[in-house]
Amino acid sequence: MPFPYTPEEIFETIRMVELENLDIRTITLGISLLDCGGSDVKKIGARIYDKILRCAANLVEVGEELERAYGIPIINKRVAVTPLALIGGNCSGDYFYLAQVLENAAREVGVNFIGGYAALVHKGFTEGDRRLIESLPRALSQTERVCAAVNVGTTKAGINMEAVSMMGRVIKETAELTAAQGGIGCAKLVVFCNAPEDNPFMAGAFHGVGEPECTLNVGVSGPGVILNVVRSHPDADLGTLASLIKQTAFKVTRMGELIGRAASRRLGIPFGVVDLSLAPTPAFGDSVAEILEAMGLERCGAPGSTAALAILNDAVKKGGAMASSYVGGLSGAFIPVSEDAGMARAAAEGALTIEKLEAMTCVCSVGLDMVVIPGDTPAETIAALIADEAAIGMINNKTTGIRIIPAPGRQPGDYVEFGGLLGRAPVMQVNGYSPAAFIRRGGRIPAPLQALTN
Repeated sequence: MPFPYTPEEIFETIRMVELENLDIRTITLGISLLDCGGSDVKKIGARIYDKILRCAANLVEVGEELERAYGIPIINKRVAVTPLALIGGNCSGDYFYLAQVLENAAREVGVNFIGGYAALVHKGFTEGDRRLIESLPRALSQTERVCAAVNVGTTKAGINMEAVSMMGRVIKETAELTAAQGGIGCAKLVVFCNAPEDNPFMAGAFHGVGEPECTLNVGVSGPGVILNVVRSHPDADLGTLASLIKQTAFKVTRMGELIGRAASRRLGIPFGVVDLSLAPTPAFGDSVAEILEAMGLERCGAPGSTAALAILNDAVKKGGAMASSYVGGLSGAFIPVSEDAGMARAAAEGALTIEKLEAMTCVCSVGLDMVVIPGDTPAETIAALIADEAAIGMINNKTTGIRIIPAPGRQPGDYVEFGGLLGRAPVMQVNGYSPAAFIRRGGRIPAPLQALTN
């Protein structure tokens, strides 16, 4: 069988890795825990621990082997499991025990994060859902590797406003319990509308009930590569620029599929999807905001930012879809403020506001992501921000998510340092008018007319 990659492609990939921050952001092993349920939390925990160790024992080793073999950095090796609220059900004992089990299993197999401490409550709660959500502040403040997600709405079901209100309080309490680290516990929690079942990116990864026993999903990156292409064509019109971005996204996604299928073969599990999201880091030149600025904006957040992001997101999706038949997850541009040096700078200078981020949500994967707000922001206001993001996802039949951090003791103009890939961010101003009476109404926002597609 002939080798499918030309020498020119190989040398181009090497250049992208060495000079433009190209990497595989994550290989994430999804594991079904549907066979681990029961009535006793200790027995459930033992089954979960044994299965994760059995399935993920070689994940980190295989990732490191592929890095050496192909010369492409694989930054994170991760595990995602079936939402724990579905497994614990009405078991006796404390749900926090299961969070500790996940933490211990993640540490044992050597992954940096494990996702799936999650509940799907878009249409209502089971007793297990409530108990898991109530345990979130403790779980997120007393573990390092456990990531959580709660899906509060879908286009088909509408939005569970009781869950939205509850998550406002959970986020507030989680921030207070991790106040010494700037509220960092909230960085491990995503509130979703239309959550995908095969997302490899943390903190929102979980292994959906429609997924196989095990599967290997890959998250690619590449903002630095796209930025170099845009900067290299300062006189190109927007249609030409979109074509250039599309061609580059094709190459990046093709590399991701190569690594994903190689990992799948070595682990002996099915290949799942490539998530072709542009995932920035705090590193210089690895910024989605800088791409938008290279397209002609003085600062990200200026008028035209939503249009520029729409061009970028669409071109990345088109290029990625041509490179792989199995594109999934979130697959779009991420705009996390603290994790993107350009976004953080624009927010600090006042060019980028929460309202503009909300508008940009309409054309990207998530919108209010790693946004730091004053610690004294009321829980009802946090809930209302969640409701706004969920409404955009519900009406537009797309995934939206929110990771928001009310930093205790901090006010607009202050900075919060998280370190590593989480970066640093300015505290952003929140509209001070109260939505409390709206949130207290509760109930469920009905599904929109576009849900009636059958």
